[in-house]
Amino acid sequence: MALIICDMWDRHWSRGATERVDAIAPRIDQLAAYLRERGSVIIHAPSETLDFYRDHPARRRLDDIPRRRPPRLRPHPDPELPIDDSDGGSDTGETEPYTAWTRQHPAIRIAAGDLISDDGLEIYSALRDAKISTVAIAGVHANMCILNRSFGIKNLVRWDLDTVLVRDLTDAMYNPAMPPQVSHRRGTELAVEHIEAHWCPTITSSELFRL
Repeated sequence: MALIICDMWDRHWSRGATERVDAIAPRIDQLAAYLRERGSVIIHAPSETLDFYRDHPARRRLDDIPRRRPPRLRPHPDPELPIDDSDGGSDTGETEPYTAWTRQHPAIRIAAGDLISDDGLEIYSALRDAKISTVAIAGVHANMCILNRSFGIKNLVRWDLDTVLVRDLTDAMYNPAMPPQVSHRRGTELAVEHIEAHWCPTITSSELFRL
């Protein structure tokens, strides 16, 4: 099994997003440590920050993994999300996105045996090299990067990997002023329910701790 930690940055342009990442980062670290001790591969994927990790052993380990061409993406229905995130999704008033992140959240430890990548081809190659077909993904944001990154749920599922979202260790970028005008918490639930209905199952961190 592998755990992909998606875009758990040190800072976000949305204050609300930053605060919620701060809240879930320690739990993701605990889960990663638990799974690591039981032989799972931990893949840290803090997109757009890999210069920070250029010389990290977890980044350099990928140099020794042969690249494997993924299979052709199989067709899969891709319905519209139930929440409108077209304004960027901040619930704390920010309207102008910018690159606020520089690294992964410091509360999440990166061990030398882990991997660091934000590239779908690299991550697919690492999974196949380790003969891993089951992937859990945690991090942010459920309606954006979790689904759409090159290593995100849409590609993992279309590559026929058994994929699960850790539903209590994710968040959505959703502004309650936008349709369907529900609370941020409910907006996140709707994004998770959308993934469950159309893409892959979900699991809680508590269930993973019992594996």
